[in-house]
Amino acid sequence: MFEAVWFLLIGGLLIFMGLARSVIAGLPMTGAMVYLAFGFIIGPAGLGLLNLDLYKDAHVLRLLAETGLLISLFSIGMHLRIPLGSSRWRLVLRLALPAMILTIGAMTLVGYYALGWSLGVALLAAAALAPTDPVLANELRPREAGDDEPLRFALSGEGGANDGAAYPFVLIGLAVCNLGHPDAQSPATLAASLIWGVVGAVLVGWIMGTATEALVSRLRIRYAKAMGYEGFLALGLMSACYGVALMIHGYAFLAVFAAGVALRRKEMRESGETTPQQQLDQVAHGDMHQAAQHPELAHAYLAESMMTFSVELEHLVELGLMLLIGSIVSSIWRDLLQWQSLVAVLALFLVARPLSVLLSLMGTGTDKTQRFLASWLGIRGVGTFFYLLLALENTDADNVRPIAPVLLAVIVASVFLHGISASPLLERYFRADRKSAATGDKSQSE
Repeated sequence: MFEAVWFLLIGGLLIFMGLARSVIAGLPMTGAMVYLAFGFIIGPAGLGLLNLDLYKDAHVLRLLAETGLLISLFSIGMHLRIPLGSSRWRLVLRLALPAMILTIGAMTLVGYYALGWSLGVALLAAAALAPTDPVLANELRPREAGDDEPLRFALSGEGGANDGAAYPFVLIGLAVCNLGHPDAQSPATLAASLIWGVVGAVLVGWIMGTATEALVSRLRIRYAKAMGYEGFLALGLMSACYGVALMIHGYAFLAVFAAGVALRRKEMRESGETTPQQQLDQVAHGDMHQAAQHPELAHAYLAESMMTFSVELEHLVELGLMLLIGSIVSSIWRDLLQWQSLVAVLALFLVARPLSVLLSLMGTGTDKTQRFLASWLGIRGVGTFFYLLLALENTDADNVRPIAPVLLAVIVASVFLHGISASPLLERYFRADRKSAATGDKSQSE
């Protein structure tokens, strides 16, 4: 009977979201809000159907969160189809590095001085809170590969890059927490590993993403081999890339993101400036098999098919991980209702993130509206959850217990606050942008 109830609930939720997705998209809410609430209801505080222990089940939960992030990071990388020399990439780098570092510094000060945590714990919490989330930011994603709208591109690229870029700072926080531990690294060794972790990961991702696209396209165009199974290819590339990066001690999240970007970059060099969707829209549905072998269409077909599969899989990842987080929150929800949680939410959303973004985007050519939206729409979610679980596995639980409820409270607040506000704010922004474009076209015609 227990299994029957589970199948009924999950099946009902999937059918409901499939039917109501377009309705939800028009409301100030997101699927993540529904999944999180559903996870809370089936958790210990509700029906008791899903009972997870944050501390005892940390390893399994970390693996699940890790897998979900891989899929999302690869999907984001595949969306970013713009030449590397474009100014859009400078926006991504500004948000993924200076803005993130400033956010970590500000939140470390808040944790140390306002919340009374030790320096290592404060830095660890700040590093876990710094990366924006790639899984929950579907509304911020470019509409298609080749969409270069600056706000969408910058926020998506930030979510893809800073989950990996935050990893060194989490390691530093863990190292400070573990000072005096026999296995603690020396400062020189830690610095070398941090540098190599970034460089090695990007190299692995770029080489494997480029090689995969080149090999599969060549086999299809010249020999009509390796046809179909784009989902297998996508999952295989993600997994192999992640494994190689781990083997060489690189930051594997960066490697998977770089693989997605590199694959798309290779496709762009072969296909030209025309977007893949424009190229494939001219192909009749029954001719797609021929398009997969066509010298001018094969690259676009491969990349678009892999991206489509990743996006569909990402929706299931969002559902599963939000259910898990909702269940965890359900088990310790009383711990979240503390003044430290409120201070962290207010400091991050209203001070640290806005100031860091505004300072980092100075001189980039973005307007006030774009800077405001970028400063507000820094969604926290699965990335923060992953780093919380990583900390539980790599330091004494006593170092993590003070910050665990606070990090979970920030995730919950972000899911609802950003979920409620994102759609109306973006709709208003794009409506004004369309109006401005229409006015410009009218004045030119006159």
